[in-house]
Amino acid sequence: CLMPCNLFGPNDNYDLQNSHFMPAIIKKVFFASRKRKNKVVKLWGTGKPLREVLYVDEVAEACEFFLKKRTNFSLINIGSSIEMSINDYAIKIKNKIDPTVSIKFDNNKKIDGVKRKKLDLSLAKHYGWKTKMDFSKALDKTIENFKKYYK
Repeated sequence: CLMPCNLFGPNDNYDLQNSHFMPAIIKKVFFASRKRKNKVVKLWGTGKPLREVLYVDEVAEACEFFLKKRTNFSLINIGSSIEMSINDYAIKIKNKIDPTVSIKFDNNKKIDGVKRKKLDLSLAKHYGWKTKMDFSKALDKTIENFKKYYK
């Protein structure tokens, strides 16, 4: 059983009530960028929690890789080792979509969730798997896919 970290990529769930943080930020920034004035995105929490992310194609590659391996473990974490604050992800997303958009957090610590979600990737590395993800390119593909369906 492979246990991935937070995933992102094309055809994600962009519903603002139940999506994960990356697709929610992409959607909010995209629609704010279409405004002429008041290009402000309001995000939940403080933006301080740290999250590790992985592009969906990497999960598919990990599945193929581990289907061909004999392992002594029933659970193996897969991730990217890319860990940033939600605020840092928001800044990267807005800079790719529209640098003129402003990001504001509501600073409600109660909805921040866990302060840090980082996986121990030592077993995956032990078996020879590691991500090849270029975060910037993966984010570009994700944003382009979103724009294609939401214009």
